[in-house]
Amino acid sequence: MQEVKLVVSYDDYEDGIRMEKLIKELAAKPEASSLESLVIGDWGQAYENSPDEFMSTLVESAPSFPSLKKLFIGDMGFEECEVSWIIQTNLTPLLGAFPELKSFSVMGSSGLSLEPLQHAKLEELIIICGGLPKEVLSSITHAKLPELRKLELYLGVDNYGFNGSLEDVLPLLEKGLFPKLVYLGLKDSEIQDEIAKAAAEAPILDQLEVLDLSQGTLSDEGAEVLLASDKIKKLKHLDLSYHYMTNEMISRWNQSGISVDVSDQQQSDEDDWRYPSLTE
Repeated sequence: MQEVKLVVSYDDYEDGIRMEKLIKELAAKPEASSLESLVIGDWGQAYENSPDEFMSTLVESAPSFPSLKKLFIGDMGFEECEVSWIIQTNLTPLLGAFPELKSFSVMGSSGLSLEPLQHAKLEELIIICGGLPKEVLSSITHAKLPELRKLELYLGVDNYGFNGSLEDVLPLLEKGLFPKLVYLGLKDSEIQDEIAKAAAEAPILDQLEVLDLSQGTLSDEGAEVLLASDKIKKLKHLDLSYHYMTNEMISRWNQSGISVDVSDQQQSDEDDWRYPSLTE
């Protein structure tokens, strides 16, 4: 069994069905031992209920899933729950329960905690949200993840949880924090220009293959600094998709010889406001 997604719809929840029950049923199946990927979708009115309702059950059921390599908590569409409304909790017990995990993804940041963040084998950490609290950023910058190869963070906006600044992001641009990291995504940010300028000559570029600054408010201001960087030219790929760059800047990127994605150009509104892709 490769992957299973568990979902409790609104109607199911109203009828008394709970995620705890679905997890127990899955764990009881013989094929649970070969499950490699488990996706937890809507656990039932996630805008009011946190994963605390089923966390202990999932942790206790961990021995039934010895082959689990990938875990996603909160995979749901806006029709189920807006990403900024999803209530999370301290998810670190899951990392302790699944020592063979390679990939861990989370959607939603309200109430999210990853303290302490440590795992001997985790290679991929993805957090998708409308705004990432600086407390979670701090947990990541102090994490012990020696095998981490991909870190993808949706930083978001202050209205939906991002209460930090560039200073909270800068530690992620230092070399050696995660020695095996080759993909860094600092995405969906309202301070994308600031991040771009800081990243342009950052020590972390010496070890990266891919830098992802997509889905944010990047303009010519940040793009100009990136384009002038010799370190950026050495990347295998640079993702700047969903941006606010001018046609002239896009043309310069296309002629740069750099592997870069500058698709999905946006236009600021009449008051010159720019918005990241995922803010609700």
